[in-house]
Amino acid sequence: MGVDKELLDILCCPETKQDLVLVEGEEITKINKKIKDGSVKNRGGEEVKEPIDAALLREDKQYLYPIREDIPIMLIDEAISYDQFAF
Repeated sequence: MGVDKELLDILCCPETKQDLVLVEGEEITKINKKIKDGSVKNRGGEEVKEPIDAALLREDKQYLYPIREDIPIMLIDEAISYDQFAF
C-alpha cells in the first residue's frame, strides 16, 4: 500500500469527521468483483466502474472512500455505501 501512514493517521470522513480504517486484501478483491459485475453505486448514485486498490472505511461502517493509485478519493459523492457488500 503506497498511501503514507502519517496521511492515513490524519484523514477523517469529510462529512462526519469520524476516523477511517484501511481496508485491503481479500475484502477489496470481493468489492472489485461486485464493481466488475456493475452492481456498485456511489453515494452520488453513479455506477462505480473503476476497480479500487484499497479503501478507507468510516468508523460507523456506513461508507467507504476508494483509494486508486495510492490516492484516497475523499469526496462525499464518491463514497460507497458499505451495506452493498455482504461480508
